[in-house]
Amino acid sequence: MRKNIVAGNWKMNNDLSKTAALLSDLKEQTKTSNAEVMIAPTFTNLWHAFEATRHDDIEVIAQNMHFAENGAYTGEVNASMLKSIGIQTVILGHSERRAYYNETDESLAKKVDTALANDMRIIFCFGEELADRKSGNEETIVENQIKKALFHLEASAFKNIVLAYEPVWAIGTGETASPEQAQDMHAFIRKTLEGKYGHTVADDMTILYGGSVKPGNAKEIFSKPDVDGGLIGGAALNAENFYAIVNAF
Repeated sequence: MRKNIVAGNWKMNNDLSKTAALLSDLKEQTKTSNAEVMIAPTFTNLWHAFEATRHDDIEVIAQNMHFAENGAYTGEVNASMLKSIGIQTVILGHSERRAYYNETDESLAKKVDTALANDMRIIFCFGEELADRKSGNEETIVENQIKKALFHLEASAFKNIVLAYEPVWAIGTGETASPEQAQDMHAFIRKTLEGKYGHTVADDMTILYGGSVKPGNAKEIFSKPDVDGGLIGGAALNAENFYAIVNAF
């Protein structure tokens, strides 16, 4: 059964003091929706955030992880390290990781396998760039990203996966896919899953929209039948704005 989720990706923002202040502000907000709430601080602040929200209705998640269990990978973090401080969910495949750090569908497939082997939940990101949208290739790009990274899995694995559609042209640009564009792509994603794994897996899949969601457009976007929540960037750095989005359901 699919769930409503709003996840805040803080990216490379907030030192320890700013993290503590934002967490305090978040805890003062009132949640009036049935959506799960997640936040993804930087690696250096994961433990503090986890401890600070241990008794709150907020899950602290990681922005990334390496596919190896251990080894000579300077600067990287593995699944067991995350789990040792209480982190159970990780974002994989974010467009910025693909663009700036050359993550490929093949390397992401290895990360997915490692996360699942460690009983972690995954928010798996994918989406087309502006040139793909303008040329009408957005469905082909999205289908290939999903298939190459995920379609080697057994159907049972998808109970631990959440999908996040990110039109790259609408991340941090102020541009937003229209609610209709978001719905059309989410419906296509569900249809793609159904073709491989059947109706139950597709219908149960939570699919988030990630592309400049704001308090002013969240309600309309979330009202679409195949949009189950959002992966929020800039608006997640303000507690009032973030909870306005959470409460848009």
